[in-house]
Amino acid sequence: MSTAHDDYLTPDALTLIARARALVPKLAERAFAADRDGRVLPETIQEIADAGLYRVLQAKRFGGYELDPRVFYTIQMTLAEGCMSTAWMYGVLGVHPWQLALFPEQAQQDVWASDTGTRIASTYMPTGKATPVEGGYRFSGRWGFSTGSEHCDWIFLGGLLPKKDGSGALEHVTFLLPKSDYRIEENWDVIGLRGTGSHDIVVEDVFVPEHRTQRTNDHSDAGCPGRATNPGWLYRIPFTQVFQRAVSSACIGALDGAIDSFRQRSLAHIGKHGIKMAEDVNAQQTVTEAMMASDQLKLVLFRNYARIVHCAKTGEAMPVEERLLQRAQAASVPKLTFNCVNELLRACAASGTFKSNPIER
Repeated sequence: MSTAHDDYLTPDALTLIARARALVPKLAERAFAADRDGRVLPETIQEIADAGLYRVLQAKRFGGYELDPRVFYTIQMTLAEGCMSTAWMYGVLGVHPWQLALFPEQAQQDVWASDTGTRIASTYMPTGKATPVEGGYRFSGRWGFSTGSEHCDWIFLGGLLPKKDGSGALEHVTFLLPKSDYRIEENWDVIGLRGTGSHDIVVEDVFVPEHRTQRTNDHSDAGCPGRATNPGWLYRIPFTQVFQRAVSSACIGALDGAIDSFRQRSLAHIGKHGIKMAEDVNAQQTVTEAMMASDQLKLVLFRNYARIVHCAKTGEAMPVEERLLQRAQAASVPKLTFNCVNELLRACAASGTFKSNPIER
């Protein structure tokens, strides 16, 4: 029976969530290889695409589902139970169709006119150097942390431009480039999220037309060009309230995956006192605290997003203080989940240090 709290779970939403759930065993099997090789396997990317999961936030007129972001985050958390790196990548690549819908119509056509399944990577650090020229900008720069860029044909890159008000102050601008205009420098060798392949991006003096740029104020301004052709409530949600959860929510699903791995392990593992880990009171306390943390984080996520959706649908302006609190709550998710997983690893004792232990990932 549907309630006011789960009315976003439409038949399409439930189908997509079920498809994500069906992928979890495969993702878990491939997680070690992704971690070792520093990249999610191409077949994983294709299976996610074939399941329609990248289209959750894509506009219907381009073949997307245009669903409630809570569906998107549920799918992301589900995938993270099998592989955190895959879910992180899904959150990043899967949210970009939402942002492209805010760009001018010509930019949307540039990317999706011939293939509505085209994927977009990103790195928003404002390190790009843009020089105004007729019709657009000459653009150069180097950026780090571009998750999943090898699986994409376009990219969002950050830069700075003077505000249009003549004040001389600078503002953040997103530039949209095709793969022919940038190169990927494979340098991703890190201690966490190893499978995301978040390499550097290099651009050397290319032309970016004006219609492939988006100023930060365009995200929330009533004159946002994309809303002329994508008028639905989904595209009225403030930028940061969509994006911040797209990177933090995977941590909740990864915690659930770690809890499941710990519980399975504890049923078979015999501790130093000759009893199963599952019967050890300290292990029981550790896993219970992790389960409570996961439950609380989900409650806050869905409560806050119910409020965000309400404001987007009704046009109610959310007070700044409330938005700041929600952003802080989203930003706290990685730290809180890390602490829980760290305690689960500690409870595994020496055996928890092996790379084969899925909790480590």
